[in-house]
Amino acid sequence: MATRFEVTLPPAAEKAVATATAALDEIDRIEGQLTAYRETSELSFVNRHAADRPVKIEQRFFNLLRLCQKIARDTAGAFDITSGPLTRCWGFYQRAGRLPAPDEIEAARSNVGSESLLLDQQTRSIQFAQKGLEINLGSIGKGYALDRVATLMRSNINSALLNAGASSMLAIGRGDHSHGWLIGLRDPRSKTRRAGLLRLKDAALSTSGSGEQFFEFRGKRYGHIIDPRTGWPASQIANVSVIADSAAESDALATAFFVGGRELAEDYCARSARVMAIMFEPESAIPLVIGTHPGCTDLQFSGSGSFARVSTNSR
Repeated sequence: MATRFEVTLPPAAEKAVATATAALDEIDRIEGQLTAYRETSELSFVNRHAADRPVKIEQRFFNLLRLCQKIARDTAGAFDITSGPLTRCWGFYQRAGRLPAPDEIEAARSNVGSESLLLDQQTRSIQFAQKGLEINLGSIGKGYALDRVATLMRSNINSALLNAGASSMLAIGRGDHSHGWLIGLRDPRSKTRRAGLLRLKDAALSTSGSGEQFFEFRGKRYGHIIDPRTGWPASQIANVSVIADSAAESDALATAFFVGGRELAEDYCARSARVMAIMFEPESAIPLVIGTHPGCTDLQFSGSGSFARVSTNSR
């Protein structure tokens, strides 16, 4: 997952340090199972053999793949865990971005599509409907890992903030403040400045943007988040944060909304009463707030402090 995982506890919870430390040990096991960068992982085994035959997998892994398929359907393909061939095509697997030829992009796109993951509930197995398909869980893995850690901690800890790098976090309880843990929002235009603050309680927040992984070619910037539907890097959003019940969901939806933009976020939040998006568009100084979540309170923005609240009618 290439990130640092941390647990923050309220000052009065020093006895919970042992519980938090033990829970964090689960991260290594999850990485060993679900990484695409180790030949020994269960996911790599699936990628090698599922095009030839059904592969039986561990139950929680199976459940995660079902969730990924559901989110892919619900976001009209803006989120897709089979988009690895496109990431490789653009050089981001090797962190050496390049502009591929149009026929390379189309060849990679022909091997992308979550609908080609054949999941059998009865046998708890997966098979690929075509050769060339592969799974990469980079767009949901950190959030899923946070959910797993939180499950282990909740039996002994009432309040904690779990953090996976700067992109995903999960709040258990409300910290030492009645309105929740104080969280800073990244400013997509400056690495040293916050865009705003919010309070988070019993909810997850994930952020997607291309401010750190990108390359420039002939004056144009190309970010690492690829739209699986077109094969080209997404560019209509500068940065988006999503608040949801689970970190896996917020992680996946942050990627999907970055790809699909305002229209997708509005449509999705209209269908879900517990998903909220905070979106920064490239040419606008005023952020958009789409949807609501009861776990987000005291939302404030820097500068003028203004933001545009987008109304979504539940369907």
